[in-house]
Amino acid sequence: MSIVTVQLGQCGNQIGFEVFDTLFSDSHSSQGLCSKRENEAYRASCKERFFNEEENGVPIARAVLVDMEPKVINQTLSKAAQSGRWKYGQHAYFCQKQGSGNNWAYGYSVHGPRHEESIMNLIQKEVEKCDSLSGFFIIMSMAGGTGSGIGAFVTQNLQDQYAHSLKMNQIIWPYGTGEVIVQNYNSILTLSHLYRSSDALLVHENDAVHKICAKLMNIKQISFSDINQVLAHQLGSVFQPVYCAEGSFHYRRNPLGDLMENLVPHPEFKMLGVRNIPQMSENSLAYSTFTWAGLLKHLRQMLISHAKMEEGIDWQVRPPLSGLPPLGKMPLNKELHFNTSIANLVILRGKDVQSADLEGFKDPALYTSWLHPIHALNVWKTQRAFSKYEKSASLVSNSQFLVKPLDMIVGKAWNMFASKAYLHQYTKFGIEEEDFLDSFTLLEQVVASYYNL
Repeated sequence: MSIVTVQLGQCGNQIGFEVFDTLFSDSHSSQGLCSKRENEAYRASCKERFFNEEENGVPIARAVLVDMEPKVINQTLSKAAQSGRWKYGQHAYFCQKQGSGNNWAYGYSVHGPRHEESIMNLIQKEVEKCDSLSGFFIIMSMAGGTGSGIGAFVTQNLQDQYAHSLKMNQIIWPYGTGEVIVQNYNSILTLSHLYRSSDALLVHENDAVHKICAKLMNIKQISFSDINQVLAHQLGSVFQPVYCAEGSFHYRRNPLGDLMENLVPHPEFKMLGVRNIPQMSENSLAYSTFTWAGLLKHLRQMLISHAKMEEGIDWQVRPPLSGLPPLGKMPLNKELHFNTSIANLVILRGKDVQSADLEGFKDPALYTSWLHPIHALNVWKTQRAFSKYEKSASLVSNSQFLVKPLDMIVGKAWNMFASKAYLHQYTKFGIEEEDFLDSFTLLEQVVASYYNL
């Protein structure tokens, strides 16, 4: 089954390019550490998901590119074409001459409705090229104007027009220090609208990815391109093909459906985060060896101590003893030391993958009381190695990891809203105070639900 990717705004288009490039490079890599037949099946499965065939043999990404300014789209199209390995469809993009000026309301209320027909037609053409549609993968930022405003608008339209297809939004959480004065407003409006129309939100925090670039990749001058490559590596490690079941050599057919089924057991909880291990520069990789026991021990501790990478993990954090009632609820401003999960998906790729022992992830203390670990934990495996790593593990987790960042963004937006700062920029494009209040109510409920797991 195929996934149609919708890339929105500067951020969405730049990340989208890196994601397709990573998927293509990995599936055509000769370092897969598996048999030729297995490698061909892996490549075919990746292609069915993400690429169309073209007459002259160059695969075409199953993607629609949307931005309100032409510059980034032109760069993205030409970068893909220049690679000579894959490209975007000739007419699979929509751009205009004037952006949204970081104003969510302008993207959502002006650009969205004005260009709805053109954008939805492009998406429909892409859908028609799929033999069977697994769903939509929508890449966008949360804090700007075009990606977030039009992104929320387009997701809503997809929900209306393709009610039975799954929608996963990959959203970029802004830097805590802020790039845009109104980023907290834009963020709460984006999140609250997506919460109503998307099936799952896969969240990457800029601050966390920045740290990975600095600490693990040893990059001195970090560019957006570096950050996007780390993101693309993490997404590729989740979306590349894996086997259906233990001992099976057939690849899963419905990537989005399988992800959602395993990770979103209740519509109140749809925030997902990704961690992967190892992640390092090529220079370091040459001198490193890994065991499944070591990788999984680190990954489990990253999960429970809420660490985004394997460096600087807090090894003091322990799961609460199973069966003992918690000693009252802590107030929200206290540190959440232990990260409780609703559901986890562990994806293992590489050598001797069958020997990996996942008992540590089956501990009921890791999970909320209303889901048994049998239902809360899923494991996917393939012997086909990913990227340049002989062994690698990824964890997609529906857990409390966003409680603090979400609470902070809602708090900052509320402080601005209480003093009516910058509201006129939104009300003049039809986003009223009532809409803000609805957003606050919905997100405070989300925070409370996750907090009380």
